[in-house]
Amino acid sequence: MKKRSITPADVPVIGPYSPAVKAGPFVFISGQIPLRAATGELVAGDIRAATTQVMENIAAILKAAELSWADVVKTTIYLADMADFPAVNEIYGGYFQGDFPARATVQVAALPRGAQVEIEAVAFKMPFPMGPKGPEA
Repeated sequence: MKKRSITPADVPVIGPYSPAVKAGPFVFISGQIPLRAATGELVAGDIRAATTQVMENIAAILKAAELSWADVVKTTIYLADMADFPAVNEIYGGYFQGDFPARATVQVAALPRGAQVEIEAVAFKMPFPMGPKGPEA
């Protein structure tokens, strides 16, 4: 199985990593912090604005990978302060319709560039429609 890097122009990269890597039917999205692509700086504002920017960065990666939020199967949310969880959860939840992905949320000592929130995701897209006996050709 080959892997392929996904690096949309509208998603900032601040180190030696790919914003996402496609491997077979999976896309592994690196942790996104609330950076604006235009400036490379953290978004100004509260945790709601920060979470919205993170989710928009992930949305740009999903689009570049020809995926949608419906294809996301697992996320991990890293918070600098677990007291921010209700606000993050509200913004996060608004990006999904129907079945939610599996998720873990943890508080960490610090995040890159002093961010309040970081979210990573795994998406899955079957190359063929699924029938009762497996992939249909």
